[in-house]
Amino acid sequence: MKAILLPLMLGLLAGPAGAANPHAEYIDGPITSGPEATAQCLACHEEHAKDFIQSSHWTWSLEQQLPGRLVDRGKRNTLNNFCTAISGNEPRCTSCHAGYGWKDNNFDFTNTALVDCLVCHDTTGTYVKDPEGAGAPLAKVNLLRVAQNVGAPVRDNCGSCHFYGGGGDGVKHGDLDSSMGYPDRQTDVHMDVDGLDFQCQACHDAPKHQIAGQAMGVSPGGQNHFGCERCHDAAPHNNAKLDRHVAAVACQTCHIPYFAKNEPTKMVWDWSTAGQNREETLDQFGRKNYQRKKGDFVWDTMVKPEYAWYNGNGDAYVIGDKMDPTQVTKLAFPLGDIRDSKAKLYPFKVHRGEQIYDAGHNIFVTAKVWGEGGYWTTFDWDQAARLGMEANPELKKLGLGYSGKYGFAPTEMWWRLNHMVAPKEDALGCMECHGKGTRLDWTALGYPGDPMKVGGRASTRP
Repeated sequence: MKAILLPLMLGLLAGPAGAANPHAEYIDGPITSGPEATAQCLACHEEHAKDFIQSSHWTWSLEQQLPGRLVDRGKRNTLNNFCTAISGNEPRCTSCHAGYGWKDNNFDFTNTALVDCLVCHDTTGTYVKDPEGAGAPLAKVNLLRVAQNVGAPVRDNCGSCHFYGGGGDGVKHGDLDSSMGYPDRQTDVHMDVDGLDFQCQACHDAPKHQIAGQAMGVSPGGQNHFGCERCHDAAPHNNAKLDRHVAAVACQTCHIPYFAKNEPTKMVWDWSTAGQNREETLDQFGRKNYQRKKGDFVWDTMVKPEYAWYNGNGDAYVIGDKMDPTQVTKLAFPLGDIRDSKAKLYPFKVHRGEQIYDAGHNIFVTAKVWGEGGYWTTFDWDQAARLGMEANPELKKLGLGYSGKYGFAPTEMWWRLNHMVAPKEDALGCMECHGKGTRLDWTALGYPGDPMKVGGRASTRP
């Protein structure tokens, strides 16, 4: 009963789209800006705003333990292999921030008047952020209508940012894209609009606006985790052979056999080819696989995950860390191995890049790509490196500026998969991993070979 009733109850609590408590009698017009709407929200909801500005959704940073060091890390100060970093690119990157006016390093994170209540609570489907507006809504949005019709968040509220992270539909995560707004059962059995029809907060509950769950890419040392056992039994299969796997294999490994099921996701971004006078071309998915201002891309759909041991902790490259340009630098990755009793095999999307680094200091560059002086305007890597590094507060603390020399180096970011859960009939079968199956590289995972042949049991660890 636990496996069925609890998620259903959570889903019902989340509710469908719609203003369950219309605010027309509380909200007066005209409203000409986001902060004007927030000012009226705060008249009744000041405590909610105070709670929200304590959340990582607002701060875009989190104190977390990485091996050997305690760091404050999040979207605000992560080095990534998409557009490299937020610093210097704020008005564009912060268009997905749940606030107004984050234009540079002087943004006031203590000011509740800058909270964007509408982006999460709009029920009209008409609230849209300006993609270059530092969080401001588009001028055409009827803010009075939106503010008078607020309600509980639905998938489209969350998806307005999370489906489009990294600069476009499905770019970053691979298991979150526009198809997850109204998915069918084959896309995601939990969010299936004709079935359980979960809203995001059915799993990502948010007491006092502290939303459960953290992405490994930005918070590999975060501990705000939850798993399938919140709703499902620890041995859910009623089959001893399958249930033995649970000790060493995460539920997601068998139940997310593919990601990017409908929309393509970006798998490779090679910045080193940017700036070339080549024709901008489209791939078989209709996506650009070369842009002069961004370089070469590789997109894919129905992607098989990569698998690794994960014990709930990760490690990451921190801005200013030394790197070896002859080796692949993992910018965020899972920790654990076959001998770690807390680790299980998990599925991941691995995004690979070739990105700019400072060849004098052997550190990665946080480049300015957007706006005045940015690479997308000038095609000048020297200037983009200098401006981006000058704008980065983490590098300022370390006294590191641009050396005047740059190159390009390979990187990886590991993103754990949790969405696009397949119906049970589409889960991995035994022979996709065992026997002649090629889904898992047993020796790379630390086994002497297929444990069904070598050890006799699939859950056996050395």
